[in-house]
Amino acid sequence: MVCSIIVITLLALGLASNIIGGYLYPQFYDHSCPRAQEIVRNVVAKAVAKEPRMAASLLRLQFHDCFVKGCDASILLDSGGSIISEKRSNPNRNSARGFEVIDEIKAVIEKECPHTVSCADILALAARDSTVLTGGPSWEVPLGRRDCRGASLSGSNNNVPAPNNTFQTILTKFKLQGLDIVDLVALSGSHTIGNARCTRFRERLYKLQPIRQWTTRQHT
Repeated sequence: MVCSIIVITLLALGLASNIIGGYLYPQFYDHSCPRAQEIVRNVVAKAVAKEPRMAASLLRLQFHDCFVKGCDASILLDSGGSIISEKRSNPNRNSARGFEVIDEIKAVIEKECPHTVSCADILALAARDSTVLTGGPSWEVPLGRRDCRGASLSGSNNNVPAPNNTFQTILTKFKLQGLDIVDLVALSGSHTIGNARCTRFRERLYKLQPIRQWTTRQHT
């Protein structure tokens, strides 16, 4: 049941994007770039085999992209000109990773079918394949997204759920994406892969320390 909820939630996130022709569909590249999904799958598999943690990183990359103006690959843009990269935001700085895997996928696909497959679709496919490689469910990825030409540092700072956000704040951020409390539980409460920094949750552990000390004294 949880796996089904996660799939539905990821699909809902994936549909929150800039769309070519008004709608997305899994067969979008069947004629223009028939090996696109195979290429993504192969490169992701190689990257995860080399570093298992990469699966979680690619999934997180997609999540952080979708919560800022939709799934448009804006998280991939570097700073330059009028663009201030989302990579510099608090949720992404020194933690977002996997960009080199997306770059490798894009390079291989460009040789196969130049100027055809969007980076936004590559991100969506990589997230799905990462989930499958770690024992999670698979699903058909609707394709046909446009890549964004701008980034939103403020959007990344304000919209991506933070570890210290209250439940109500996180729920509000999910609702802004058209998601509900079931989606929140699936994506925020069902973490099963990846690592977390101690700095993200040690405050909660330290707050519990006096209770643990009191409990220990009661049993001695």
